[in-house]
Amino acid sequence: MAEQEPHIEVDTADDRDSVVEDDIILDYPVENGRRYHAFRAGVYCLPNDELELDRLDLTHALMTKGIGEKLFLAPIDTDKMHRVLDIGTGTGIWSMAVGDEYPNAQIIGNDLSATQPPWVCPNVKFEIDDVEAPWVYEAPFNYIFCRYMTCCIADWPKLVERVHENLVPGGWAEFQDFDLQYYSEDGSLTKEHKTLQWINLLLEAARKIGREPCPGPLFEGWVTDAGFENVTHKKFRFPIGPWAKDGKLKEVGMFNLAQVLAGLEAFSLRLFCQVLGWDKDEVLLLTSQVRKELKTLTIHAQFDFHVVYGQKKVDKP
Repeated sequence: MAEQEPHIEVDTADDRDSVVEDDIILDYPVENGRRYHAFRAGVYCLPNDELELDRLDLTHALMTKGIGEKLFLAPIDTDKMHRVLDIGTGTGIWSMAVGDEYPNAQIIGNDLSATQPPWVCPNVKFEIDDVEAPWVYEAPFNYIFCRYMTCCIADWPKLVERVHENLVPGGWAEFQDFDLQYYSEDGSLTKEHKTLQWINLLLEAARKIGREPCPGPLFEGWVTDAGFENVTHKKFRFPIGPWAKDGKLKEVGMFNLAQVLAGLEAFSLRLFCQVLGWDKDEVLLLTSQVRKELKTLTIHAQFDFHVVYGQKKVDKP
């Protein structure tokens, strides 16, 4: 189980009135002014346009900083990390970073959208694929990495089992994802705040279409049930905004606030309009109210990021 930690201490030296300032496969459909994936259309609820791709790269920086400036935590023997699969690669930024750091590894990144750069290291390859469709890889992998697939997967236990099946004996899998339930440890985020109302509606909409928005705390059970050994679960708290006294958490909070503000409309439009039946203008009004609240430093909101990794049993001689 993830260890319990003391509450994050608020930096009381900050000005409480201050405000943080802002800034066929390829036949992509456009809804409410945002571009979405075409392959297996509708499976993924977020856009794939340039605004969203920039936010995904920002979120990559958030997640790596949040776990200690690391690309992964599993105790892999990198000299034997010959075949690596990156599930839901997004912009491909993680695959490219791993491919650059470990030239002995062959990295395959898959995604529903062809939004990865065409020029990459020779040991990195991208594929358009649906990870919930049958896998047809020619050989098993030494390491399978799955990160930030919240609201994407219909059957998580089946996917985790498929990951286990496609590892070599002794291979590792790592799952990194959020629990998107916003909360505060000091009571500064209340049910009267538009921010909490918004996130609760978002979680409700995702669950209505069978896409779990908070998979992070559930991974340990799924990974264990799939037959993995040496399962480790770590939880990291991500403040939303630079309100934490601790310097590292303050930096994480700045990155987190930036990606949340950049993604408010992207997170909301398809789920609120198609699932909850809202008009676009209603959604934009709510997100503008959330934006205003989050840019103050009076709400000490946060959510959790979970990392779970495990190893496939080594065959006995």
